[in-house]
Formats: sequence, C-alpha cells, structure tokens
Amino acid sequence: MSGENLARRRLLLLAPLALASAAGAGFLVVLDRMKRGAYDPHTLANPLLGAPVPDFSLPAQPPATTGFDSAALRAAGGPVLVNFFASWCVPCEMEHPQLIALQRGGAQIWGIAYKDSSAAAAGLLSRNGNPYARLARDEPGRVAIDWGVYGVPETFLVDRTGIIRWHQAGPIMPETITETLQPLLRRYA
Repeated sequence: MSGENLARRRLLLLAPLALASAAGAGFLVVLDRMKRGAYDPHTLANPLLGAPVPDFSLPAQPPATTGFDSAALRAAGGPVLVNFFASWCVPCEMEHPQLIALQRGGAQIWGIAYKDSSAAAAGLLSRNGNPYARLARDEPGRVAIDWGVYGVPETFLVDRTGIIRWHQAGPIMPETITETLQPLLRRYA
C-alpha cells in the first residue's frame, strides 16, 4: 500500500472521531449555558417576534361556531395569547391546566387546533375544559407554517396593535405564568 493511500485511510478513520469530538464539545457548551441560565430550549428564535401577525383566516373549531382571522386578532383590544394545540399532543395535555388558570385569571386566550380532526380536538376540550375565548382549526397546518410553528404546543403573545411580543415553543408551566406571562400581560394591557 502506498504512503498516500495509508494517509488517506488514516484521515477517513479520524474523521468520525473529530466529528464526535466537535458534537460533544457543542453539547457541553449548551449544558453549561443551561446551567448558567443563559439558554432555554423553549425560547426558540421566531422571526415574527416584533412583527405583525401574519394574514390568515381559519374556520371554527367546535364547540365554537365561528373561526377567526388576523383582522379579528388585531381588533381584540388587548393582549391575546394565541395557542397552537392538538389532541394527540402529550405536552398539550400537560399545559392545559395552566391555560385554564390563565383564563380564570382574566387572560384572553385564542386557540388553534393544529393538524387535528375536528372531533378529536372537540373531545379534548370536552374532557379537560375549554380555556379559549375564540377557537379555530388549522387542519392542514398552513397557517402554523406562516407563524413559524415548530410543533405543538406553541404560544404567542400578541399585543393590542397586533404585534407578536413573545413566543414559547413547548408547554407553558406554572413558573412561566408567574415569571414571564403575568408581567408581559400587565405590560401590554
């Protein structure tokens, strides 16, 4: 075997080791940032933060009789939490008690059933309660794409002028309400 072929083989053998080392180093950096509180995997950067809600129009999701659109959201007159959810989503079930608590506390929450059958989403709300002041469905998921949704649950805070001020990918937890949402809802009221 020539020296050139031997060197090439050694490089090919070292490539996976170098790749694994780089991935491990990146993982350690993320862990360190999480430990220091400088990284939260639920706050994925969304390009719509600080921008107006995208134009959309969605049909009603039972038990609602009318859906809603971007114009209705902009005309809501106060801050609105827009929550994308689905009956097949386990984290959505975990989040549901927090949405009920927010609604009981006076928060206006509008729900969008994402890639879900109408009957299944209605069943979830029948079993667990309906925290939504307005309710629509996005069965094909096209509106969610315009909002930059990664998966469900995802929640957006829209201010009274129709600007998206906050976004969370993943379930809202009790500490999210006290540490983040309550101050933001007061600020944008």
